[in-house]
Amino acid sequence: MIQTKLIPRTAEAHEPPMLIKSMLAQSLKYEPQREIVYRDLFRMNYIQFNQRVRKLANVLTELGIKPGDMVAVFDWDSHRYLECFFGVTSYGAILHTINVRLSPAQILYTMNHAKDKIVLIHEDFLPILAAIKDQLTTVEKFVVLSDKVYTGTAEVKPLNELPEGVEGEYEALLNSASDQYEFPDFDENTWATSFYTTGTTGNPKGVYFSHRQLFMHTMGLLTYIIGYEAMPFKGSTDVYMPITPMFHVHAWGFPFLATMMSAKQVYPGRYEPELLLKLLIAEGVTLSHCVPTILNMLVSSPAAPRFRENLSRWKVIIGGSALTKGLANAATGLGITVISGYGMSETAPILAVGYLNEQEKMCLPEEQIDLRTRAGRIAPFVELRLMDDNGQFVAHDGHSLGEIVARGPWLTQGYYEDPERGADLWKGGWLHTGDVASITTDHWVIVSDRTKDVIKTGGEWVSSLDMEDVLSQVEGIAESAVVGLPDERWGERPHALIIQKPGYALTAEGVKAELQAKVDRGDLHKWYVPDRIVFVQEIPKTSVGKIDKKKIRSEMKELILGK
Repeated sequence: MIQTKLIPRTAEAHEPPMLIKSMLAQSLKYEPQREIVYRDLFRMNYIQFNQRVRKLANVLTELGIKPGDMVAVFDWDSHRYLECFFGVTSYGAILHTINVRLSPAQILYTMNHAKDKIVLIHEDFLPILAAIKDQLTTVEKFVVLSDKVYTGTAEVKPLNELPEGVEGEYEALLNSASDQYEFPDFDENTWATSFYTTGTTGNPKGVYFSHRQLFMHTMGLLTYIIGYEAMPFKGSTDVYMPITPMFHVHAWGFPFLATMMSAKQVYPGRYEPELLLKLLIAEGVTLSHCVPTILNMLVSSPAAPRFRENLSRWKVIIGGSALTKGLANAATGLGITVISGYGMSETAPILAVGYLNEQEKMCLPEEQIDLRTRAGRIAPFVELRLMDDNGQFVAHDGHSLGEIVARGPWLTQGYYEDPERGADLWKGGWLHTGDVASITTDHWVIVSDRTKDVIKTGGEWVSSLDMEDVLSQVEGIAESAVVGLPDERWGERPHALIIQKPGYALTAEGVKAELQAKVDRGDLHKWYVPDRIVFVQEIPKTSVGKIDKKKIRSEMKELILGK
């Protein structure tokens, strides 16, 4: 560290901390009349939203929650969740977003490990709570969330189904609270949010972020998405709807950005294909983000071509898994603008987003697809390097491969109460992503594979992601997953699971023949023809919608090998 000279400071000078409450305050300045919509059940403007956020702070006060306490939330994507993003954190408490797709045992572990003090829970998840409630060690109080209060069709489930400490229903508590509350200043490095990410071994890991980190992540999105127009998002005309769960890395941080801009927002609740399409059309949604599975589900809908005019205004950022050329072509064929984004839970998550510069926008459509399916260009304020197995940096020449390592102002500092895995994450002062990639001289990131998913066959390293991309371009294939399995002769050989589109009658031999023809023409390497192809109705996914290759390799090995 070089010697520098700090600026002189006057004792009375105020230096405002970077806090989430500061982003909230912007939502009232310019377009407070814009709406936040929840399904077809509830809508409000930003004036009402700010009032409800302050009501929530008063509810937390009345319930005895103190700054630093952990507040757990079980909910679908909703206006209530958005209120917690701002109300819980600006109050000084810590928001623990529960991954409702984990097993009850994993959820129990995360709640006890995080030391949750109070739980806000949608009644749909009461059965999960019933299974674990007697084993919770720190939870003292519960608040029920219900959509029925907006419809008047039925009463909320009896509160006596919950443990002692139930305080009532969320909407009723807000209605009885004052909308006057002055959020305090505190250190910008105060812990703001936490959630748990699952790995290949061991218990889920607690990831955590400060107010400063989330503030800076929002500024990074603001710079890249709005400033550079990587995916143009204008608050005056665009409408935002997440199709990534809000428990998953704060819905990639976009709710903070959209709220700060007082953009119209639409929250779909539980994901239902028909409702998603209905909201997209009725509310004029123009910007979303999701995993490839969700986009594939929507573009494969028989109804999609009828709504091409609406879909042509829709811009979608794909992350979580690789965007294949087949899916990108299907989406652009409907007029949808797609690009990829790259990151991970530990990075809040944005590390790269696709950005086409002026020259690249002049490229032919097929050349643009190649760019749009890359992981993205390195995001502002982020430093990405490639590192080999010996800890040496690898050249950014678009060909040399290495593990992506990262630095930036919004990366988690470790794992909660898990210093050993935290030290491994930050080995050598760089955050290790576990992804193998190349980086071009003009800062495009091209992810080859996860280090654990690269197929090592006959002395060659074959990317399972590249193989899935090739399969996506075979007519009739809706989705695929490729894994490497042990082989006595070659070390490993690739095997593929395939879901075919309705109306097709593909065969393994036919798919292999089409790939072999590309090999014979010199378009593909010989290793890109899988040893075995198995047609399935469903491909295993993780709790956040990624292809679960660990499960495929272990639990489905018998199916794939035919033993």
